[in-house]
Amino acid sequence: MRNSLPKVATVALAAGALLLSAAPASATAQDDPFSVFDVQVKAPKKVKRGGKISYTVVARNKGPHYADYYFLGGEFPKDIDLKMVYYRSSVKGTECGLDGRALYCFVPKVVEKGESIAMIFDVRLTKKAKGTQTAKLGIVSYDVQTGMENMSKEELDRLGIPVHGYAKTVKTKIAR
Repeated sequence: MRNSLPKVATVALAAGALLLSAAPASATAQDDPFSVFDVQVKAPKKVKRGGKISYTVVARNKGPHYADYYFLGGEFPKDIDLKMVYYRSSVKGTECGLDGRALYCFVPKVVEKGESIAMIFDVRLTKKAKGTQTAKLGIVSYDVQTGMENMSKEELDRLGIPVHGYAKTVKTKIAR
């Protein structure tokens, strides 16, 4: 499924959530994430000004539990055309929202331990793009308890439900 994004974000997420570490070094067993993810991001090494960059994000759940409340996405390079941001997902009902250069997608699919979830994000660079363009993409996972799965992200944040971010930084050089 290839979708363009609405002008108003349908999914409100703080971009900083993806910057969180998996777990602090001093974490106890009760602080451990429900699901730890291994993230891989593929992107071209070089693109011409005004060209398209396709990012493939694959997040594999290493457990110990399944993941059912998570968001894929992250922050795109500074020189993208915000009117030319698209996503592709094979999961029906995926909802994405763009907030500045940050895009996050809620994917309504349970990812069991050992399984992966993937999405492709397509962006177009502006004609003024130069240097090296950097994106930070991955997955943000909430430790949602049984019975809380229909709560909004805002309510989960208000209640202090643990959130864990796993991301990779990718760089693309702009060719002349």
